[in-house]
Amino acid sequence: MTTTAAPAMRSQTTSPYRLTFVHALRSEWIKLSTLRSTWWSIGIAAALTIGIAVLVAGAVNVPGFEPIQAVVTPFQFTMLLAGIIGAIAVTGEYSTGMIRSTLAADPVRGSVLAAKAIVVALFLFVASLVIFTLAALAVMPVFASRDVAFPGDDLAGALLPIVAASVSMSVFALIGVAFGFLLRSGAGAIAATVGLLFVLPIIASIFAMPVEGWEWITDVSNHLPMTAAQSAILPQDDAGLSAGEAYLTLAAWVAAGMASAWAVLRTRDA
Repeated sequence: MTTTAAPAMRSQTTSPYRLTFVHALRSEWIKLSTLRSTWWSIGIAAALTIGIAVLVAGAVNVPGFEPIQAVVTPFQFTMLLAGIIGAIAVTGEYSTGMIRSTLAADPVRGSVLAAKAIVVALFLFVASLVIFTLAALAVMPVFASRDVAFPGDDLAGALLPIVAASVSMSVFALIGVAFGFLLRSGAGAIAATVGLLFVLPIIASIFAMPVEGWEWITDVSNHLPMTAAQSAILPQDDAGLSAGEAYLTLAAWVAAGMASAWAVLRTRDA
């Protein structure tokens, strides 16, 4: 009896944590999917992506323009919605006090952070993949009217930028999650996310002039999330980062954000 009871005791002591994390993932999905702001943001992102893609495809007709550029160009606008979804997913709980219930149900704060980050990132990746694919389907008739084959024979060349753009949208959402835990204020987290993703690249582009001693501004600008994402989606040999450097830069932003969020979450009271 003692030899058969020991494995049972071991399974009882190890299974609760696994169940807790699975339940945490399920709980985060329920909270994210039941927010009306989530689906409004996804709907707006879809409308912007498809609408801008069709407009760009119809307006730009110059030699060397790749059709896939029309599909992924709108991410420069929809990235803000991804960041806002990530921020609201966190700050909404702080504003309502639900974060106390979340931490009471799962006292391992790293587990709470991991569950929320995984759910938000996967949701944005899948949603973005669908949206960019719909945008690609929408621009096909536009290019077909000009006898331009899209995607043509190079299917991988069209799919890789779409996947890279979807990964970038997940990164932007995780940046919003990090700011949400750091600031705990909806307005503050959204402002910080918009500032990092949108405002800083504009400021950097203003000062990124070919002046001796100012080259570091261009280097810093290339490593900002938006410009790194551009290099990951459509790498260029004569500008920006290489594809490998771009993905490493995006991973570094995620790692820094999650580490900062974990440090704050585990030391602050809810």
